[in-house]
Amino acid sequence: MTAIRVNGLGKAYRKYENRWSRVREWVFPWAPAAYSQNWVLRDVSFAVGRGEAVAIVGMNGAGKSTLLKLIAGTVVPTSGTVECAGSIAALLELGIGFHPDFTGRQNVIMAGQLLGMSTEEILERMAWIEAFAEIGPYIDQPVRTYSSGMQVRLAFSVATARRPDVLIIDEALSVGDAYFQHKSFARIRELREQSTTLLIVSHDGSSIRSLCDRVVLLDAGRLELEGSPAEVMDFYNAKLAQRQIQTVQRRRLDDGELQTVSGTGEATVENIELLDGQSRPVAHVGVGAEAVLRVDVRIHAPIPRLVLGYIIKDRIGQDIYGTNTHFKELPQEQLQVGERIRYDIRFRMNLGPGSYTVSTALVSTDTHLVNNYQWKDRALVFGVRNLDKISFIGSAWLDPQISVLRDSRPVDAA
Repeated sequence: MTAIRVNGLGKAYRKYENRWSRVREWVFPWAPAAYSQNWVLRDVSFAVGRGEAVAIVGMNGAGKSTLLKLIAGTVVPTSGTVECAGSIAALLELGIGFHPDFTGRQNVIMAGQLLGMSTEEILERMAWIEAFAEIGPYIDQPVRTYSSGMQVRLAFSVATARRPDVLIIDEALSVGDAYFQHKSFARIRELREQSTTLLIVSHDGSSIRSLCDRVVLLDAGRLELEGSPAEVMDFYNAKLAQRQIQTVQRRRLDDGELQTVSGTGEATVENIELLDGQSRPVAHVGVGAEAVLRVDVRIHAPIPRLVLGYIIKDRIGQDIYGTNTHFKELPQEQLQVGERIRYDIRFRMNLGPGSYTVSTALVSTDTHLVNNYQWKDRALVFGVRNLDKISFIGSAWLDPQISVLRDSRPVDAA
């Protein structure tokens, strides 16, 4: 069942030459148009299934917030259609819909009514809203006295006080403190388990990978890519460095996953493999066993400074660990055409059982946004197995030493 269907959606704003052009249009409505159309979103089409979580990503000005406003119904489209099934709760711009001179409690009642709740229903849920927001006596203070974090707490509490069919969030949660972010994401997961459809704009790749089933990438108001979080976020990260003269390529690997490779090409990874403690190539490593990540690099043009970075990711693309030779104070300098460099990275595989990937970066500093010679996602896939450790759960092997002190003396009832 489809919860949201967007078909050929577009939004344009009129751009007048000057203020008198607008006046002329009012006075002489039959005269030729005195404005040009500035399209911020154009010909966007996609569908979201019931209970699905989809993230909208893109650079600033890509049209992400406009798209959410069109779906939420707060902005009227210039072209195309939006169909939504069921009730919608939207957390868009910070504090939107709140009156600064009214108290938090009064704003809760008004905001709840805008979400389709009756006054009686809002009052029934008021205790839950107060408890979840955790703003204490400020609930009866004017909203103008609130910090941005307190506004987010109250707005999110109202929006999720009852289960909406569709929940739309536009980066507002990034304002809150770490404690409330954890609390709100737990609430979002709870709503997802109850089949709420989620549409979210966020720049937090980890949250997107853990929460979402799909990602939609917008570029200059158009839909550029749609797919799994790992595939789209890899491609998006490559595009962030496209200010340089470089290529961005995508190809299908043998396991069916898409790999993104970008860069200017002055240096490339020729080979990457995982070795065990005896320097033998392996596809799987035991939990806690010694391992070596071997990376062979070739230089194709003179490079004043070269840094190798790598990131280990889990099966859903979340970053587990990453570092580079800039941080380790091992950069290579004044490299010439034809040189080859072998990096042997030795470490203990203190990871939980599962499938992991390695992404590599050849850059000049600690980021690929300056000189991105090559960024290669999914350069290596390997597995970790629990061969000789006690059973545990999670993605890290953090075997503890546990001491227990038990006092068995009876307690005096008196």
